[in-house]
Amino acid sequence: MSIRKENPKIDFVSNEHKILDFWEKNQIFQKLVSQNSDGEKWSFLDGPITVNDPRGVHHGWGGTLKDLYQRYKSMNGYQLRYQNGFDCQGLWVEIEVEKELGIKSKKEVEELGIEKFVNLCKERVTKYSDVQTDQSKRLGYWMDWENSYYTMSDENNYAIWAFLKKLFNEEKIYRGTDVVPWSGRSGTSYSQMEIIEGRKLTVHKGVFVKLSLKDKKNENILIWTTTPWTLSSNIAVAVNKKIDYAKIQLADKSIYYVAENNLKFQRLSKEFAEKKNWIDGVPKLKTLDQIFKERGGYKVLEVIKGEDMIGWTYEGPYDHLEPQQTVGGYPNIGEDKKDDELTPIQCHIVIDGGKDSEGNDMVVEGEGTGIVHMAGGCGSIDNKICKKEGFVEISPIDNQANFLDGFDFMSGLNVTDPDTAKKIIQDLKDRSLLLYAEDYPHIYPHCWRSGDELVFKQVDEWYINMDWRDRIKNVVSDIDWIPEWGEDREHNWLDNMGDWMISKKRFWGLALPIWTFEDGSFYVVGSREELQKLSVEGWEKFDGNSPHRPWVDHVKIKHPETGLIGTRIPDVGNPWLDAGIVPFSTLNYFEDKKYWDEWFPADFITECFPGQFRNWFYSLLDMSSFLEDKAPFKTLLGHALVKDEDGKEMHKSAGNAIWFDDAAEKMGVDVMRWMYTRQNVENNLLFGYEKADEVRKRLISLWNIYSFFCTYASLDDFKPHSQEVDEKDLTLLDKWIISKANLLIKDSTVHYDQFEADKLLKKIELFIDDLSNWYIRRNRRRFWKSENDTDKFVAYQTLYDVLLSLIKLLAPILPFITERMYLNISKDDPNENHDSIHLSSYVKHEDDKIDMDLLKKVETLKKIIESGRAARKKANIKVRQPLSDLKIYENDPTLTEFILDQQQLILDELNIKTISIMTNLKDMGSFSVKPNFKILSSKFEEDMQSVVKYIATLDQYDVMDKYLSNKKIASEKFDVIKEDVIIQIQGHEREEAFFSNDIIVSINTEIDESLAAEGLIRELIRHVQVMRKEADFNVDDRIILSGSFSDDIKHAIASHKEYFMNEILCIDIVDSLKNSDYNYHSVFKYKSEKFDILIKKKL
Repeated sequence: MSIRKENPKIDFVSNEHKILDFWEKNQIFQKLVSQNSDGEKWSFLDGPITVNDPRGVHHGWGGTLKDLYQRYKSMNGYQLRYQNGFDCQGLWVEIEVEKELGIKSKKEVEELGIEKFVNLCKERVTKYSDVQTDQSKRLGYWMDWENSYYTMSDENNYAIWAFLKKLFNEEKIYRGTDVVPWSGRSGTSYSQMEIIEGRKLTVHKGVFVKLSLKDKKNENILIWTTTPWTLSSNIAVAVNKKIDYAKIQLADKSIYYVAENNLKFQRLSKEFAEKKNWIDGVPKLKTLDQIFKERGGYKVLEVIKGEDMIGWTYEGPYDHLEPQQTVGGYPNIGEDKKDDELTPIQCHIVIDGGKDSEGNDMVVEGEGTGIVHMAGGCGSIDNKICKKEGFVEISPIDNQANFLDGFDFMSGLNVTDPDTAKKIIQDLKDRSLLLYAEDYPHIYPHCWRSGDELVFKQVDEWYINMDWRDRIKNVVSDIDWIPEWGEDREHNWLDNMGDWMISKKRFWGLALPIWTFEDGSFYVVGSREELQKLSVEGWEKFDGNSPHRPWVDHVKIKHPETGLIGTRIPDVGNPWLDAGIVPFSTLNYFEDKKYWDEWFPADFITECFPGQFRNWFYSLLDMSSFLEDKAPFKTLLGHALVKDEDGKEMHKSAGNAIWFDDAAEKMGVDVMRWMYTRQNVENNLLFGYEKADEVRKRLISLWNIYSFFCTYASLDDFKPHSQEVDEKDLTLLDKWIISKANLLIKDSTVHYDQFEADKLLKKIELFIDDLSNWYIRRNRRRFWKSENDTDKFVAYQTLYDVLLSLIKLLAPILPFITERMYLNISKDDPNENHDSIHLSSYVKHEDDKIDMDLLKKVETLKKIIESGRAARKKANIKVRQPLSDLKIYENDPTLTEFILDQQQLILDELNIKTISIMTNLKDMGSFSVKPNFKILSSKFEEDMQSVVKYIATLDQYDVMDKYLSNKKIASEKFDVIKEDVIIQIQGHEREEAFFSNDIIVSINTEIDESLAAEGLIRELIRHVQVMRKEADFNVDDRIILSGSFSDDIKHAIASHKEYFMNEILCIDIVDSLKNSDYNYHSVFKYKSEKFDILIKKKL
């Protein structure tokens, strides 16, 4: 079978669907797995994707990276597991099920029934795992889709039980009370790692509230907060003992204490000016100075240090309410505080805010007043400080974030409702405690799934004591982090993280295997077998079901030591436990250690960087360090985010979200994969249809190379390797492109092995340009000529070898288009007996075919040509207009000889008649030497002006000679090097010169009558060639031409008739064509006149 001719126009999307059908029909993936079954193992561990919705385009980046590196390894014969992961459990699934059911609270779930709700969660996971599987296949992502792992599986859940059991045995699990982020809507807490994911810009009411000082008549401290609801639970206020505080008096004689530097501090001025982290409609914030002046002005009575204020007592804003008067705190009475008969009111003291764990001051100048309101039951940091001071706490809200009884008009109000803040502000105003209220934009924690605002609430949760974090830090350094700063980021997280909160008060997720007993003890069950052994009740209701709520909740156990009967806690686990255990659950760590040893640790993982340091990467490292004291993976490739073309987050509500299915069918997956692959993983990818159009042009360039080859190879029935190629028959450009191809192949293995596909693809793009715009364009006539001689076969074989190598390099990145190309061009190649390019071996380079000297010399030719084109552009003369002479400055005899040997290439490219090599710079023109102020200013600083004057005294030709020789420009007064100056060239009269990349050229710009006629005929040729293309003629179709031409045009055609006829494949020029005869009509413009041209295909 001969190579099939291909249409220059390709429907990439249609081709992708055909290739998908081909892969499935011919079981290509299954053949690959079988083919490599005895190969060396390469272990890739897939991070489980949240299986809750269809894939978005942001998932495509990670999917492409995962797939391309696996494809590369498989082409090198490695055996892979190809196991995809689905992240099934957690609040994200629950929220979507709640939306489908119209449920808005945790209580409604309980009324529906936990069993029904959990089953609906399972159904949603099953549904979208099927959807995502189909989308992944559409991406060309090869996995063993029948063997995906699910984090909701029994194997995964019981593996976590075993992990928790080991922690329990080493006394690393505990129940603790803390103030943590809480969702009133979902009725659950959020861990330290989760809260960062949901931070978003919002507007709260900021209030300045006065608190009257006791024993200081008419004197007040001024506090500021953006959570007015927490004022109900104020315990203390904190100052910085080193800050200066101003005692100011207003016009009404009232006195306030505030940080002196806060008075005129321009609050969020940069955010307002740049409209960054700002919300439209929110006015510019006022300074304290403005606020006080609007109340009649103020004067500073004195300035004192914060340490002078410590110990002052004050009246709280809600001391008249029962919670402030309750001994031991409210509603969770601290027994140790009750014995002291300590009430919240008695804790109203000015304290030193101190420093955080990193040594930073807790109270700083800037925003607010420099005096911080502390509510120990409503804030994590406040809670730690209040506990340190021995204060009691007030925790004012229930699980729905509604005020408890005892808070007067606030009882029953939801603290996240904006109306609640308005009512509190009005109450403060009515009682003359409010100085000022404002709209304040800031980043605040929200649920990263439901989007509802979080609050801080005092709750009982289950934790892993992370006092063994050094074990994790020890293995972090064993990993190759890409980018390198990832290691520092992970260490930073480990240095500052708290204990791991592993519990959630929800329904769908890992049922924590913790049973509690009436004596306050608890016990962790490590397996299904142990649970059955300890079970005393409810086993029959659990047996046959997955280890989830509500089935496992029925089981009661007998404590193996005390004999007490225990009940499982109702909490489910943090979902990052689910994902972190997969190196053990999926590799049968607890069942088949030999198999686990063969595949652990993973050679490679890749996921999105932001957030995963504290999520999946952390949980993997945590669990692997504890179980084995080993890193769970050798190399981690992290990538940034996918955003829209303007750099904004993609959201449905913003109208800028692009769904994967839409992108795949409009852009084409190969285009998408090209976009994903060429992006530097450290930078966000700006994704959109305009960006895709730019990338598609590159893919079309590749297709044009392929279709050009197929068109002529088909015409001449070319068969690869049907003849031996003698090296002496290779032209210079043959040797050059073969050398470049082999160098690219050599580089490709380095880049793929170092997970630098982006760098490789950018080199491939440059190679495609060289192949198309230099090799093929300069060799077209070798393919066009009618005789099938040795030279023509060598051209075909060279282009075939290079093209085959190129598509093999690209196969991991562009699996669809390369498959089509391979199946067509390789079918008669005796060395390529494969059903698919993905079953073929990765191409190997040949060192003896890499000629670096040749590459350097040809690169010089290209630079000369590029500089010549630049000179033409400066002179505003098109390349189609022939010119008489090109002067080139060159002092290297070897290079001069090469240039003269290959001068025809330069003459053809630049449309020049002759070349002259100059060895004297004065023959090229004059040079202006100017100082590079950008560099000089930082290098010489105060001496810069002297250096500038010194440079002005230097001889232009001496400077230029040293510049080209990479010598110091000058060293007498100052050391001046080539980077310190900017050099421009001015050609001689009737010449245009250009200097760049150490190449100096000059063109003769005089155009005589003969040159003008030749330029005209080239313009006419180009016009007719465009007509042929627009008429959709084949490249080998012959034509008849007719036109109403001026005498100038007729003279030009007559003077260059043979050249003109050959270039446009014209067999005859006639005086006229009847309307019914011609296939295409166009108008040619010349010297402000218009001339009709008609062409007809010769049948």
